[in-house]
Amino acid sequence: MKDPAPNRTDRPGQPIATASPTLDDPSLLDAATVAEALNTDVDHGLTAAEAARRLQEFGPNELAGAPPVPKWKKFLAQFKDPLVYLLLAATVISLIAWFIERSANPAEAEALPFDCIVIVLILVLNAVLGYAQEAKAEQAVAALSRMAAAHATVLRDGRPISVPTAEVVPGDIVLLAEGDTVAADGRLTATAALHVAEASLTGESVPVTKNPATLAGAKAIGDRANMAFNGTSVTQGTGRLIVTATGMRTQVGKIARMLSDQKEDPTPLQKEITFVSKVLGLAVCVIAALVLVLLAVVYGFNSTQDVIDSLLLAVSLAVAAVPEGLAAILTVVLALGVQRMARHHAIVKKLSSVETLGSASVICSDKTGTLTRNEMTVQRVITPSGEIALTGTGYSTDGSATDLDGRPLPDDDPRLREAQRVLSVGAIANDGKLNDDGTIVGDPTEVSLIVGARKIGATDADRFTRVAEIPFTSDRKRMTVIGQAATDSAHDDPAEAPALTAYAKGAPDVLLGYCTRIEENGTVRALTDADRARILADVERLSRNAYRTLGQAYRPLNATRIDDIDGLERNDDGTLARDVADQPDVIERDMIWTGMVGIIDPPRTEVRDAVAEAHGAGIRTVMITGDHPLTAARIATDLGIIAQSDESLDGTDSASRTYPQALTGDQLDQLTDTEFADAVRNVSVYARVAPEHKMRIVDALQAQGEIVAMTGDGVNDAPAVKSADIGVAMGITGTEVTKESAKMILTDDNFGTIVAAVREGRSIFDNIRKFLRYLLSSNMGEVLTVFGGVLLAGFLGISEPGANSVTVPLLATQLLWINLLTDAAPAMAMGVDPSTDNVMNRKPRKLTDRVIDARMWTDVIVVGLLMAAVTLIGMDLYLPGGLLTDDSAMNVTHDEQIVMARTMGFTILVFAQLFNALAARSADQTAFRGMFANKWLWGAIALSIALQLLVIYVPFLNVAFGTTPLDPHQWAECLGLSALVLVGSELYKLVLRAVDTARR
Repeated sequence: MKDPAPNRTDRPGQPIATASPTLDDPSLLDAATVAEALNTDVDHGLTAAEAARRLQEFGPNELAGAPPVPKWKKFLAQFKDPLVYLLLAATVISLIAWFIERSANPAEAEALPFDCIVIVLILVLNAVLGYAQEAKAEQAVAALSRMAAAHATVLRDGRPISVPTAEVVPGDIVLLAEGDTVAADGRLTATAALHVAEASLTGESVPVTKNPATLAGAKAIGDRANMAFNGTSVTQGTGRLIVTATGMRTQVGKIARMLSDQKEDPTPLQKEITFVSKVLGLAVCVIAALVLVLLAVVYGFNSTQDVIDSLLLAVSLAVAAVPEGLAAILTVVLALGVQRMARHHAIVKKLSSVETLGSASVICSDKTGTLTRNEMTVQRVITPSGEIALTGTGYSTDGSATDLDGRPLPDDDPRLREAQRVLSVGAIANDGKLNDDGTIVGDPTEVSLIVGARKIGATDADRFTRVAEIPFTSDRKRMTVIGQAATDSAHDDPAEAPALTAYAKGAPDVLLGYCTRIEENGTVRALTDADRARILADVERLSRNAYRTLGQAYRPLNATRIDDIDGLERNDDGTLARDVADQPDVIERDMIWTGMVGIIDPPRTEVRDAVAEAHGAGIRTVMITGDHPLTAARIATDLGIIAQSDESLDGTDSASRTYPQALTGDQLDQLTDTEFADAVRNVSVYARVAPEHKMRIVDALQAQGEIVAMTGDGVNDAPAVKSADIGVAMGITGTEVTKESAKMILTDDNFGTIVAAVREGRSIFDNIRKFLRYLLSSNMGEVLTVFGGVLLAGFLGISEPGANSVTVPLLATQLLWINLLTDAAPAMAMGVDPSTDNVMNRKPRKLTDRVIDARMWTDVIVVGLLMAAVTLIGMDLYLPGGLLTDDSAMNVTHDEQIVMARTMGFTILVFAQLFNALAARSADQTAFRGMFANKWLWGAIALSIALQLLVIYVPFLNVAFGTTPLDPHQWAECLGLSALVLVGSELYKLVLRAVDTARR
């Protein structure tokens, strides 16, 4: 042991000279040694002056929180996106090009750099949307500090006083009582029936019985019975502890440090957008270079003006290749997904996390409170006449008695009457309370007996008056209450009062030792050796099936007053010499065995179906809990996480070994890194694990290429929840720590909601691919149109005969109009497109799968070529010297011809993209399947058509966009040519489906 107080004075409660008073492991030291090490007095506590000095030296009993991020930094963080960087670069280049053009040709240059202004406005709008959705910043450590109790009762100067939790210091003596939240980590010095709920810290579903005995060897946190930890709660009894650690030195503080050390990795979608941005950036550079080379070869640079014009065209074309609205559309689509998930009880805190759950290949889940209800439930009652089951779960009194096959028991069945007796005894020998609103007070195990009694109409404890109690202790492992049936009137004559009865419950093997009789079918008889053997066999069987067992017994005391009970020690005047609680052997003898119950924290009823659906979608479910391995394996089997017959599991690599159904934290610590990786690959249940084990399991799965979702509710889950690709917290039972660490919160605590969110995430990913396919193919059509128009300008008649200057097929304003308006509405509508197939019938996508894969790039190029071809053909109709020429273009000037040709090309390209919007909804399915399922898409198409009509028929817009009105004949040509994009896309998909069929 390190001595934290080498220079302490001889008087307890006086200064200790040390930088940190935290002991290595106080559970291994006796209480007196701990008190001496911390220079405190167990009976008097610290002096007020010394407590103040220690508070000054060691600081408040709080967790260190990260400084809050200013709002302006949160807003600027929305611009930290590779796609935004690309658009900003395009904006800067466009601005430079505008300055150059304005310097060279002031008369012809735009009055303002409209391209730049519009792009900047879109980026600002995108940032506002993202900031609004992510307004709640992550404050995990601050949430941890909110877990601490507001006040604690401590001994100061020999008197108990209430002080703020933040003022508790090492060496303080804290007094614990039922309902208290433990203010700091400490070594217990005295306990009286003390039970502490540690589920939020360790995952243990049952409150832990505490006692001050020194441990013989080092134990895991959940097995340190002589310690109490910060943030846990007292469910029963009283106790006294010496504070050994405060603030960041507590177990909760260690978790807080783990959280602060965790770095947030980008989501799969963010990684993909980064990749797409790099590809687009490279494409922009290649396009600009190719255009410059092409212009130099075709036209040559005869003057400085030619160089400027060529640079402007190259920049315009490169900027046109970037879908300016992509960032905003992506934000809006993700925000809409967040809203849809919220309607299904899943709140997503970070936009980029919406799609991640759809990519999840493993869901790691805590057991207590996530897969189970964290509500202990009596499921089995074994009486001398047989075994029955109780239906219903949790603290609801809805339920009934059935046989083991689920058939209701008749009222005259002896098993039912005996079960009523068993649960009546358990409800009377009980310190729990079930409120009318379903909330509970006390130990959940005790409350489960009250609930079970009410389900089958057993005698309610409220009808009894508690006269005396022999409390439960970890040594006794039983509790006895002396009760008297309540009456409506007082009895002056003690002989007329109801007789006293002792009611006991406890560990069956222990309580059985105090029983000599058994009640069977209403008759009390002697307890035989065969009875004992059968009862103990039932205890072992229930324990193997992860039930917690409690036995019940009673004994009529043949007295109406405590003073009249035979065998109690009395003074000469007839009064009791000692309290009844100090004479248990007199009361707890010759008892009558009634039976026992099997209690378990049951699985949520909806989880099994959710696990099955997840498995069908190729998603593995892994249980990681701090509970007992038998309990974990039992629940995992019930839920279908592991098979019923799995007694052991074989590893998969050459150095593999055989693993049990559930691996414990101690077993994991014995594995090498290679063995650990193999175990994580094969084992799906982990028990008795600490927070660091959970993190290591999640990290190992991620290292194997899995996309991991981690669910949890307790403090012990928070580090793993934060380190997972997407952390999921329970909204009702979850601690604030876990909620703040998570990226998604389930408001109904329903594991099934996770699977529904997976379905939604997959649909969102599909829709992202849809609008990416649409935007990129449409932009490819624009680029190839301009590229082909420049290359074939002379052949098509775009350039004026005899002129060597560069003439572009479409104006920059026309391209910007297409990109920002007619592109955006259909792309956004695709973000809410209903699924065209069952997204849960396919396996999760791999990390190596690209959002834009080779097949999509092929689609983009094929559709882009189709668009460019029909657009240039439409322009060629109204330009002389090409392949085709409309008669109406023969007798007008070249300027009039080029305006009409551009209007035709502009309109054809717009309508070609609208037809492409229908085709892009699926990579291989026909556009006519569910064509009218997306009403928003048709609304977007109608809006785009209306906007295009305004550009063509409103005079001042004709001037702004270089267009002229079209007649019906010309409209027929536009629609006929643009429809060829849909026809060509359908033929292309037909070929793809044929190839896929041939491969299968």
